Amino acid sequence: MARKSTTLGERENESESEQRTGRVPDSSALLSTLSAHAPLAVAFSGGVDSAVVLAAAVRTWGRTGTLAVVADSPALARDELYGARRTAAEIGAELVVVATDEWTVPGYRENSGDRCYFCKRTVLARVAEVAAERGFHGVATGTHRDDRRAAHRPGLRAAAELGVAEPLADAGLGKREVRAVAAAWGLSVAEKPGTPCLSSRVAVGVPVTRERLALVERAEELVRAEPAAGRVPVTDVRVRLLAADFRIELGPPAYDWLGGRPERAGALLRRVAAATRLGPGTVARYRSGAVSTGPGPAAGPGPGPGRGQCRTGRAGPLVPRPVGPRGDGASRAVVEGAS
Repeated sequence: MARKSTTLGERENESESEQRTGRVPDSSALLSTLSAHAPLAVAFSGGVDSAVVLAAAVRTWGRTGTLAVVADSPALARDELYGARRTAAEIGAELVVVATDEWTVPGYRENSGDRCYFCKRTVLARVAEVAAERGFHGVATGTHRDDRRAAHRPGLRAAAELGVAEPLADAGLGKREVRAVAAAWGLSVAEKPGTPCLSSRVAVGVPVTRERLALVERAEELVRAEPAAGRVPVTDVRVRLLAADFRIELGPPAYDWLGGRPERAGALLRRVAAATRLGPGTVARYRSGAVSTGPGPAAGPGPGPGRGQCRTGRAGPLVPRPVGPRGDGASRAVVEGAS
């Protein structure tokens, strides 16, 4: 007899024998954690963490008992919104996109080090409103065990104040286990790199504005296109807006490819400088959680002076054109929540 076609989120749980042989991770703790709740709406970003929560919700409560809510604002890149739509459809869950205005909150705009708190307070409160309107009993996020261990996560404080559920963390799943569950369930985002909001690219002390967020999005589109034109895989890309300049960060192999082509690296830096109206810029290896203006640890010869970074000076001078006021803390140029 033919098996009924199902969505990824509705596929049957792994068998006990598969779990014993280690071929798939044991997701039973996650499903048990969710089943202890009445149906929850999922604050959805399209990344692997919230995708696993959404798929688990469909398995627990079915398609009609599951809702994914995406918060759309200038801090969300358009490619990420399109990806979230695709992933929700792949899982088989209803998706609602709601506009949020966290960028208008003074504490968010000031970007003094706790921006994520104001962001999460605003965004999760709006998601909770939508959940209540649709008859759901609360909100679940993709926060996992490793997030709770981080030294500085003001967004988690906001989530706790709002009573948001964190089923991955409650089930004891860290990032590695989350990816393993995603792979076992056949989710296409199982290896998707982390992509935090665009405001995470703006250095602490530099105000977050709609204009700066748009600059970051445009600059990262330019950067992705360069190695892609050479048919080089592009994974991690960040354009960090610092006090009066910028830093492009690339993961391998895109960084190594650009490092062997100094003329292209210089041309890319000039294009990004024109897009961001900042300069001079540098190219460095991608570092998860990079928090300083320096080039980071030496990682072999880079596409320019020193090791691990390229300066625009090698490709010709750029005239600095700072964007707006720098703010009291600009000299620190520490990127909060950068990833």
